Amino acid sequence: MATFLYKLGRSAFRRRRLVALLWVALLALAGVGAATAPTATSSSFSIPGTEAQRAFDLLEQRFPEASADGATARVVFKAPAGQSMQDPANKAKVSTTVAALKSGSDQIARVTDPYTAQAVSRDGSTAYVSVAYKVNAMELTDATRDALKETGEAAQGQGLTVEIGGDALQTMPETGAGEIVGVVIAGIVLVITFGSLVAAGLPLLTAIIGVGIGVSTITALASVLDLGSTTSTLAMMIGLAVGIDYALFIVSRYRAELAEGRTKEEAAGRATGTAGSAVVFAGLTVVIALVGLAVVNIPMLTKMGFAAAGTVVIAVLIALTLIPALLGFAGDKVVGRKDRKRNAAAARDTAAARDTAGLAKSNGDKGEKPNAGTRWARFVIRRPLMVLLVGVLGLGAIALPAASLEMGLPDDGVKPVSATERRAYDLLSDGFGPGFNGPLLVVVDGDKAAADKTVSSIKSVEGWAAVTPPTPNKAGDAAMITVIPKDRPSSVETERLVHDIRDATGDDVLVTGATAMNIDFSQKMNDALLPYLALVVGLAFLLLMVVFRSVLVPLKAALGFLLSVVAALGAVVAVFQWGWLGGLFGVEQTGPIMSMMPIFMVGVVFGLAMDYEVFLVTRMREAYVHGARPGEAIVTGFRHGARVVTAAAVIMIAVFSGFIGSSEQMVKMIGFGLAVAVLFDAFVVRMAIVPAVLALLGHKAWWLPKWLGRVLPNVDVEGEGLAAAAQDGSDRGRGGRGNDGGTDPDKDRELVSV
Repeated sequence: MATFLYKLGRSAFRRRRLVALLWVALLALAGVGAATAPTATSSSFSIPGTEAQRAFDLLEQRFPEASADGATARVVFKAPAGQSMQDPANKAKVSTTVAALKSGSDQIARVTDPYTAQAVSRDGSTAYVSVAYKVNAMELTDATRDALKETGEAAQGQGLTVEIGGDALQTMPETGAGEIVGVVIAGIVLVITFGSLVAAGLPLLTAIIGVGIGVSTITALASVLDLGSTTSTLAMMIGLAVGIDYALFIVSRYRAELAEGRTKEEAAGRATGTAGSAVVFAGLTVVIALVGLAVVNIPMLTKMGFAAAGTVVIAVLIALTLIPALLGFAGDKVVGRKDRKRNAAAARDTAAARDTAGLAKSNGDKGEKPNAGTRWARFVIRRPLMVLLVGVLGLGAIALPAASLEMGLPDDGVKPVSATERRAYDLLSDGFGPGFNGPLLVVVDGDKAAADKTVSSIKSVEGWAAVTPPTPNKAGDAAMITVIPKDRPSSVETERLVHDIRDATGDDVLVTGATAMNIDFSQKMNDALLPYLALVVGLAFLLLMVVFRSVLVPLKAALGFLLSVVAALGAVVAVFQWGWLGGLFGVEQTGPIMSMMPIFMVGVVFGLAMDYEVFLVTRMREAYVHGARPGEAIVTGFRHGARVVTAAAVIMIAVFSGFIGSSEQMVKMIGFGLAVAVLFDAFVVRMAIVPAVLALLGHKAWWLPKWLGRVLPNVDVEGEGLAAAAQDGSDRGRGGRGNDGGTDPDKDRELVSV
């Protein structure tokens, strides 16, 4: 593989104008396709195989007028102290609001008057107007949402408190600000890392081009493939992350090759052949993790995974072709002035070395001042057991709260008190009880007798506050029953109530509603976690075994990743479920952890973790294959890779941390979880535990059974083929003298090793 990528890199360098033109053309084509494609709607959210989904399907068949999957809103009224919502003036205000809501939008299915629907609290202090829409929340127009907000504002007055709850006000989190902040921070880190504006700009430019092509393609195909408006979110985040990382790896290796005294074209070829091999396999691990989301069997997640995987493939192709081409355009500006002088001196020394009898080392390594990565690696090698114990015990302690993980989907109760949805939630809880915010909808597939029997069965279980009489459909062959739980929607008691109702009723009775759907969604995600982990980690283990030609190195990589993810989950539980340091991160209300958080973290963090693992350890493998002792190989890997991995990790932590400031609890939780996961994996696992384990294992780290070595393909990630080709050329240049000319073959290999 290294030889093929070497040729590809040199070819892209020589034909840089053609390569750049092709990528610009692809970007333009994707942009035109996105601009001319029909506007994507929000694809329907479904959870195949769950009772809540079967109930929704039955509702659509038997109650088509009910708009089962339509958005809902509740306009909540709170009377001033000493007044009641039954007072004539307050009733008149509510009646005016009901009339305004009915005429506010053609997307409204029905508006329920609280005085005819018994939606007034027993003490008369609170009342609410229910609004049902024909379409789901993502398909509501801005005009419809504005009409709802304006009606609520108009109802204010005479001391009345009016708040609006429900999913009708739900909108997609605004994108753009987080990405811009991430790009700015990435630029600063890259400038510090490279000391050159041009070198820092290349990863940013190519990442933006890759994300532009990927997201534009998704937008262009959204209507045809029913991708929905949310599909590009994950693709944009992952594409930006790996796009910067992969380009960073190639540019860094190119600069290192120039420092060895090689020509620009040769350096581009070698950077693509060596670091490019690491990029290919790192990209494959990310693709495996994203495509593996199909195991969960939730169409929305499957589409998001495949779309993001396609963007990762584009990022890999750009790193292998466009980066070498742009390096050709950049010329000497890809390195700073000091580095240019140093590289020129190294080139003269290398040329002199090749004209003489073959010196032991090129001047690129001789007398080189140890950098921070070198010093840290030497420290770990001297005290591997201490570093290993501190790292493992530290992450283990942080992971302890994960044992108390409770999963669910956050509701309006975890939103900040500044949000009208949260205030409406609190008013309904105070006036009608906490369970009123999460009613259960029981669907009976049967006649009136079956419905009456179901009501009796529901009342026989504990945990309900109210059970409404059955509402039959026009045909009389189905009925709906509303059950109000005693406790809040995300509580364990409400979940127990849902299971008890299902156990107490027959197969013709189905429980659904937003609360039941969330419970089923959480259960499905929980059931899929272990199969997903087994698939992703298993396939990645096999892939890394091919890359490193070792059994213990991939095993160590997988176990280290699991340790960092569990530790990150522990931190998430401590902050968002227990409330530790909640004020620092803006957590106003604790609650269950978002159901998809574990799988989402595994998918995203696994890809980034394997990026760092492959790039760092392949450099160690290179040195070991070319004759270095295990300790020397570790130092070599850190000397060349630690700074790049650190920069890549800092960029990702900064990008993810930017989302912690979001007012949305789910976005805040995702940003915090991903940031701490990258922090733990990059700086504790990859930079401390990995070198400590390799130092303790020594030569055994690279052990591979002979029979397995014969079975596994040799993909030559280390560039051994390049070294052999260069060695042959060097021998021919010396007149076929081979090793009889007084040279040391090991020293010759050091001249051409990467």
